[in-house]
Amino acid sequence: MKRKAIIIGATGLVGKQLVNHLSLMYDSLIIVARKPPKRMSAEMQFYQLGDFTNLQEIMASIAIGSDTDAFTCLGSTKKQAGGEEAFRRIDYEYNFEFAKVCREKGVQRFFLLSALGADVKSRFFYNRVKGELEQAVSELGFNELVIFQPSLLLGKHKGRVLENAAQSIYKVFSPLVPKTMKARPIEAQRVAAAMAVTAQNLYERHRFMDAQTESQVHKVTIIDNKQLLAMTQLKS
Repeated sequence: MKRKAIIIGATGLVGKQLVNHLSLMYDSLIIVARKPPKRMSAEMQFYQLGDFTNLQEIMASIAIGSDTDAFTCLGSTKKQAGGEEAFRRIDYEYNFEFAKVCREKGVQRFFLLSALGADVKSRFFYNRVKGELEQAVSELGFNELVIFQPSLLLGKHKGRVLENAAQSIYKVFSPLVPKTMKARPIEAQRVAAAMAVTAQNLYERHRFMDAQTESQVHKVTIIDNKQLLAMTQLKS
């Protein structure tokens, strides 16, 4: 069976890195976004959104199912989105709608980019919304749901002045930050690499699993920032 993947958030800091990995791993890579990636290959199919309000309509026309792995790297900040309501619409509603349609179409493995500190009970709005999304997607019943929780992402954030400023400060003090620190900032390309490796490992693990047995498995795995750092640590 040919392997297929679908992704939203493909033009973001992690998403654009992940696309490079997925295009080499899968026979077909479906990208749903408002604009195409800078580099398209023969393995890629691009579906253009006017905006995410017509996501469900676009998804209805895409042939995905049990042969498809789904990835979302879609995310924003309150300031970039234009306030709490808009942020929740992007980070919760659009991501959940994508996950829900994927599950309805028979997708078995879902890979969700979240954030360190995600918690439905958090007093911080950002972390609370991330936690609510994790919980909602967990309840959809994917056979395999993997949630990635990175800390501050290192890389150029378009339109995110505060995050870029935080990175500049971090560069000055990074030699003093322990490499094993749980909240240590992490490069976007390392997160993308960890997501790709995890997807490949799951594929290899289940390749010879009995289909009936696999359909009875509903596993949620959380890979936190410390694990992401360990998974992608460069050997000296």
